[in-house]
Amino acid sequence: MIETPEQLFLRVVDAGSLKAAAEQINADPSAVSRKIAALEDRLGVKLLQRSTKRSTPTEAGAQYYDGMRTLIEQQSALEARIAGTIDRPTGKLRVTAPVDFGVEFVAPVLSQMQDQAPGLKVELLLGSTFSDLVEQNIDVAIRIGRLPDSSLIARRLGSVPRVIVASETYVHANGLPLIPEQAGSHPFIIYRPEQNNTSIKMRRDGQQVIMPMSGDITVNSISAVRMLVCAGKGLHIGPEWAFRDGLADGSIVRVLPDYELEAFPLHAVYVSATYVPAKVRVFVDLMQTSVRSDPAIAD
Repeated sequence: MIETPEQLFLRVVDAGSLKAAAEQINADPSAVSRKIAALEDRLGVKLLQRSTKRSTPTEAGAQYYDGMRTLIEQQSALEARIAGTIDRPTGKLRVTAPVDFGVEFVAPVLSQMQDQAPGLKVELLLGSTFSDLVEQNIDVAIRIGRLPDSSLIARRLGSVPRVIVASETYVHANGLPLIPEQAGSHPFIIYRPEQNNTSIKMRRDGQQVIMPMSGDITVNSISAVRMLVCAGKGLHIGPEWAFRDGLADGSIVRVLPDYELEAFPLHAVYVSATYVPAKVRVFVDLMQTSVRSDPAIAD
């Protein structure tokens, strides 16, 4: 779809540069620049301050951006309503999520969406490197943990309970820790380097207790962590859903079951807009229904 000069201007401001905007639509940056220049000539005002790396709106450009953004969103909502597609997912949906959580929970929901909306294109980007939704042209990001303050919309999907686990063979060989001080003397498999040699807060009977945590193995993959736990390499603090099969068949043992760990909040994050496309609304609704039906995810 060919974008109008007004839509191109919004895209340039959102992307931060003419080059980034051009890459999003597979266009030549010089062509985008010419269309923006023609728009400025028509309005008789400079809309962008251009540099080699960044394009930022002038004072007049910022006012034009706010007004035009509202108008285009209202136009999109009206046209979708008239066309009867306001509740039908269309186009391409780009979602990012943590690798293992995305495989376990997000991919099945996207598959379900395609069954319900034939013709919808989906792209699932797994990893934690996708931070700028606008610049990277991402519709929805699934985030686990506390969110930083931002202008993005965050819808809570639930929370991810955490457990301390070890393999049955590890416990048989090394004993089962009964109190945090004992657990802290065991080696842990660490997910992130900054978690090593830290103290973990837990609660029991309303009282906060502290458990030290350290280890010689660090790996940022839940699948790899699970393999190492099963191999008896140590204890791990991780999401309950990742170990539910082992906990059910007894090959994985829950350590310190009477101590409560803080659950991590689970959110779907997307760009604030007057008109939220059906593909985003339907996906977020389906994600919430899906995760809350899983016993390893809390409300």
